[in-house]
Amino acid sequence: MSMDQLLLFAAAGVLLNLTPGPDVLYIVTHALRRGARAGMVAALGITAGCFVHIVAAAVGVSALMAASATAFTILKWAGAAYLVYVGLRMLLAKGGSAMQLGAASADSTGATGQNGMKTIFLRGFWTNVLNPKVALFFLAFVPQFIAPGVENKPLAFLLLGLLFNFNGLWVNLGWAAAAAWLARRAGMVQTSMHWLDRVAGAMFVGFGIKLALTAAPQA
Repeated sequence: MSMDQLLLFAAAGVLLNLTPGPDVLYIVTHALRRGARAGMVAALGITAGCFVHIVAAAVGVSALMAASATAFTILKWAGAAYLVYVGLRMLLAKGGSAMQLGAASADSTGATGQNGMKTIFLRGFWTNVLNPKVALFFLAFVPQFIAPGVENKPLAFLLLGLLFNFNGLWVNLGWAAAAAWLARRAGMVQTSMHWLDRVAGAMFVGFGIKLALTAAPQA
């Protein structure tokens, strides 16, 4: 991968991690209710869960490269459809939906003062591990940045996945700190989420179209 491609991958990953989704809402919910420390512990749990998906997806890519062109095409279209679907939902989302969903999430997680930091970490971990959409996202997003001529594609996938997760950790920690600081300024948070939804939604649709037009890599 050239430096330009690496920088594009890192920038896209940071922007995608900035957008409000289940992970961000989990972090923000705990930061708003229990402070920055609880939000950061939630971010660590979610990051740990992502490592499971990265390793599993790297193994999947290895099997995919050894499989038939039909298998690649099926996975490619599934990933492309998912990316476009997520992008369109972001583009069409109403401005207040993110904060409303965050409030609903707070009620459902039962994040009260009686819960310890270990519980917050484990809930974040298992919430991510048990979400198949996270694995599908990695399979759909990361391979676009792996050159067809790379000999060890699973290793390249693993390294890019770790880079994505490392960058995502700092973004998630930032979400926790920001949510704790802006706990009484919900309007500002809502406005930021609204515009991030639009930008990331367009990116998701673009990546989905790009994936749909990608030819099967040569073994």
